[in-house]
Amino acid sequence: TSNKRTLRTLFRPAALPPPVISETSPKQKKLLAYHRDKEQQEVLNQLLIDRALKVYYTTMDETDRRDAAPPITELPSTVRKPLTILSFQAEYLFLKERVQRNPMIPIQQQWLRSMLALVPQSLMEGRDRKLLTEELLKEIVRDYEKSMQRCVLRRVLVKPDIKELDKLEEEAPLPLLPLGLDFSSTWHNSYIKAKQQIISTLHILHPTMKTLLDFGYTAFFNFLLVDFSSSRLKGPIDCKSLKTDASLSCSKAEEEIMSTWYRRVVGLFSQSEALDGVKLDQLESFYNCVAVLMSNQLKGLLQRTTEVFVKLFDPEDRSRLPLFRMDLTYDENRMEFYPSLQDFEEAILFVVDCIGQTLQKVQTIRAWLTGGTATVNAELPAHIAQWAKSTLKKSITDNLEGTKEHFQGYVESYGWLVDGTAEERINRFIAEQPSFDEYT
Repeated sequence: TSNKRTLRTLFRPAALPPPVISETSPKQKKLLAYHRDKEQQEVLNQLLIDRALKVYYTTMDETDRRDAAPPITELPSTVRKPLTILSFQAEYLFLKERVQRNPMIPIQQQWLRSMLALVPQSLMEGRDRKLLTEELLKEIVRDYEKSMQRCVLRRVLVKPDIKELDKLEEEAPLPLLPLGLDFSSTWHNSYIKAKQQIISTLHILHPTMKTLLDFGYTAFFNFLLVDFSSSRLKGPIDCKSLKTDASLSCSKAEEEIMSTWYRRVVGLFSQSEALDGVKLDQLESFYNCVAVLMSNQLKGLLQRTTEVFVKLFDPEDRSRLPLFRMDLTYDENRMEFYPSLQDFEEAILFVVDCIGQTLQKVQTIRAWLTGGTATVNAELPAHIAQWAKSTLKKSITDNLEGTKEHFQGYVESYGWLVDGTAEERINRFIAEQPSFDEYT
């Protein structure tokens, strides 16, 4: 129609200013700008109302459309306001649809592979596992795209405060905080306090401790209390010699350690520079740290020596298995080994006990300086000693199978000569008074 309002009729074409422009005062310019802004705002409001009215009419039935109210400009304010809200709602839904149609950044395949790597391998095996894995990945992709879409929509559009939109939009609520957990108290202050306390009392960072570590590494790097790795080359040894050699070796090793490593440690703490930066009230904790460090070094030496000795009896590598001399004896009508199998096992386990009893009287630095009697805890850990003995017992049993078979062969072949069976048979034969031919 001719009276239909459009953008062309609302926004008049720009016209060039007249050649002569009269000067206006600042107040007149401000007043003209105010009227121009107000007029433009009314035009924009009228456009929004027209669009809202169009949406409003499209939702009506034909009967309601014939009985519709007069044009929006003639509507009262009580009707015009809901139509304005409807216009905002329509504009938001239109823009939301446009945003949702935009392509999203796809999820990276590397992320999916990393997620699958977290699944235990036992759950990835089976007939239907492949199909289940594909469904799982599809679900992850759907959740990712949905989350990305919601994130982009919230960053681009500002949702109007209209209750009707809450009914139209079906969005899952945000996740709630876990129940039963209290996040009211902060941990940062306690963390900073604990960190400062650790730094102030962590004496292991003191330069003297580094020097002490160097002393231990130099002295114990390639040192063993007992070394029987070359005993196989020397030929068979008896159990008594084994015990004697182990005792002498541990005694000599202890004397060497005390005359070299321990003397250097004492010399280090005899100097005043060793306590630089250590406060008077921290001396006890400082010396406790020294004692713990020395204890760890000595325990490491004992543990390493025990492990090397046990490795000599490794059933998979018999190249360094020691050779032992055992005699087959006959005494009181009985054949047996000397030493017995129990004594043989006891002699080998004696080496482990001998290692564990070494370096048990090393004075702490605090006791050495003050004349006390406290000693460094250098006991072989109980689980290491238990492991060593159980492993050696099993190895001894496996390696003595051949010896037991050899002994059993002697018993089966010649046992009847020494257990009285032969003598009984002879006496019975003589008692029967056989003939000359039977004698022969």
